[in-house]
Amino acid sequence: MSPAGRAESLRHLEQEVGVLIRRIRRVIAERALLVHEDLQPAAYLMLGYVAEHGPLRASSMSEIFAIDKGAISRQVQHLVDLHLVGRVTDPDDGRASLVSATDEAVRRLEAVGEERRRWLDDRLGDWSDERLAAFARELGHYNAALNPPS
Repeated sequence: MSPAGRAESLRHLEQEVGVLIRRIRRVIAERALLVHEDLQPAAYLMLGYVAEHGPLRASSMSEIFAIDKGAISRQVQHLVDLHLVGRVTDPDDGRASLVSATDEAVRRLEAVGEERRRWLDDRLGDWSDERLAAFARELGHYNAALNPPS
């Protein structure tokens, strides 16, 4: 591929990623509402992470999401107020607490995820299993390539 062709492909990639980001923002807002009518989109992402990887400290979430501890604290409090997460004392350090998703939050997240996968399957119904798997693999390669060096 010529340098001009590569530059055009990179521009096209940026354009398509921009469309993807806008779509993802909309989907996150929609999913947040389906989990709880008052759930903020930023807190939805945090809730999903805690449900999958928790219990964990708010300081860990600050590192994972690259957000200051004050913002994390506000989001966690929002989730506590909605009864979507709970806090317990960290057994390794009684001064700290661990945040975990409630059973109800996990149930709601699973229901929203299942519905979203059904929707995707409907939209991508004409894609072969091989094409879908290849796209998922390529997207994984793309994401891995953009990770910061260790």
